[in-house]
Amino acid sequence: MTAAAPKTPDRWSLESWFTAFAAPDYVIFKAALADDVEALKTWAKSISAAPKDMADLICAVEALSDRLGHLSAYLGCLSADDANDEAVKADEAWMSTLDAESVKLRATLQSALAAMTNSAFEELLAEPSLKGADHAVKRMRIEGKQQMAAELESLAADLNVNGLHAWGRLYDTLSGKMVFDMIFPDGHTESVPMARRRALMSEPDRKLREAAFHAGQKPWIDHADTLASGLNGIAGTRLSLYGRRGVPHFLDTPLFDGAMSRASLDAMLEAIHANIELPRRALRTAARLQGTSALHFFDLEAPQVAAPEEKPLSWDDACASVEKAFSSAYPRLGNYFRDLLRDRWIEAQPRPGKRPGAFCTGSQLKHEERIYMTWHGTVHDMVTLAHEAGHAWHSCVLRPARSFAANYPMTLAETASNFGEMILLDGLMSDPGMTPEIKAYLLDQEMLRAHAYLINIPMRYEFEKAFYTERANGEVPVSRLSELMEDAQRKLYGDTLLADGTDPMFWASKMHFFITGVSFYNFPYVFGYLLSQALFARFKAEGADFLPRYEAFLAATGSATCEEVVKRTLGADLTDPEFWATALKAIEPTLLAYEQLK
Repeated sequence: MTAAAPKTPDRWSLESWFTAFAAPDYVIFKAALADDVEALKTWAKSISAAPKDMADLICAVEALSDRLGHLSAYLGCLSADDANDEAVKADEAWMSTLDAESVKLRATLQSALAAMTNSAFEELLAEPSLKGADHAVKRMRIEGKQQMAAELESLAADLNVNGLHAWGRLYDTLSGKMVFDMIFPDGHTESVPMARRRALMSEPDRKLREAAFHAGQKPWIDHADTLASGLNGIAGTRLSLYGRRGVPHFLDTPLFDGAMSRASLDAMLEAIHANIELPRRALRTAARLQGTSALHFFDLEAPQVAAPEEKPLSWDDACASVEKAFSSAYPRLGNYFRDLLRDRWIEAQPRPGKRPGAFCTGSQLKHEERIYMTWHGTVHDMVTLAHEAGHAWHSCVLRPARSFAANYPMTLAETASNFGEMILLDGLMSDPGMTPEIKAYLLDQEMLRAHAYLINIPMRYEFEKAFYTERANGEVPVSRLSELMEDAQRKLYGDTLLADGTDPMFWASKMHFFITGVSFYNFPYVFGYLLSQALFARFKAEGADFLPRYEAFLAATGSATCEEVVKRTLGADLTDPEFWATALKAIEPTLLAYEQLK
């Protein structure tokens, strides 16, 4: 007997984007897009320095970017929806080539902007057609001043497809095919795909976690030389390009991408290290709850309080809980969440062939958002839904802005999603009908998040910074990579890890280090988490009066630096360690409640 279909839509609709994959409207859109990329490349190469002509080109590039983003988001949705669709994969490969051509177009435009005199550039910014695009155009000019000659940037874009990004594809292919033989606690042996290892290490059964950790280490160790070559190749390519472009430090580019300053990053990390005992207390409590003196690396993602559901949480009930929490605290967000469900903009149906994970995407061409996840009937899934709805609401608030003012950096992206989570969790924790078992479980989940953001991700940053520092002087061998990883783990975790509790191969098993589209895929998450803590603390203190300021904050995220946005909307200074320390200490009430668990 199959389960009854949910009353709340759990399958998304993409028909407003294209009638169907490979339908006539899709084919025509693709062809026109490819033609227009080439046409704009030709135009950019012969553009005059006249402000009006330059403004026209910038607006054309902006419109083209909307169309590129629209098609890319559509293919990303289809690919996640059915990971085995080879036709979609083929178009994704074609899209990556087209993206490389658009990079060349942007590089040409940026070089032209960099070559303008200051007075001509000020005239350009005064052009009526560029109203609201100042921030984006200034950033393009800065990038143009740190570019190689146009022909070298074009060569780099071509080589990255088959060079830099090939290392990332190799990692995805190699890790995707990894399997390991594991002896389960009941004695049976099974060949386990590597994609399942993390889930096994999140299981409540510690013996199961331990078996998965040790058996799953073997493929990473066996392929360590290949993976080290990949990691060295990715970092080496970046460092070479930084040198050619005159970028002084390897952190300058990820900081520019995150629209934040080194002073803000240093202040944030200073506050974390000065207050590291707060998240460490959560880990000590977790060790006490599981009956050990400290934790092993395979304990770090495991719940110490059992999930309370006697039966799976239904999709209908979860959506009702999220809608109730949102509507009670933030009515406009509650209304928007109902619209997401009504318009079928959320994909959550559990079925074979879907990719794991969750994301929010959208189309600035259509001014629509989409949420992707797979519903498994857990409280954790419900929190994921609130997280992604926070992302979607951020994009919705920015709909009135032009595209160049609606593209916000990763640092500011994670604030809205965490804010959405906190509204849900606060609503659940304050619900008088919530059982003590569920509240204990939510406390445990919150402390797992706090540890991840305040210890685990800063640990990844410390490793990557040390690695890039040494890579500048030559390739870093496997043994040294493992030493750097253990050093970073000991530095952040301190005595909360057992003597033999580190994971020296984490540099190989963590996919984030092999992402080639962005470097230092770590500190923006910490930034977003702590900034959302600060925002939510203001919300709790000021109530509904804070929400217009919160929306002003979201609306400004695509048109200013992180420092400017926060100063303008919150009156705070991101370069002050005390701001970050206050945000970090906001976890203390939850931590105190967690420490009372038995």
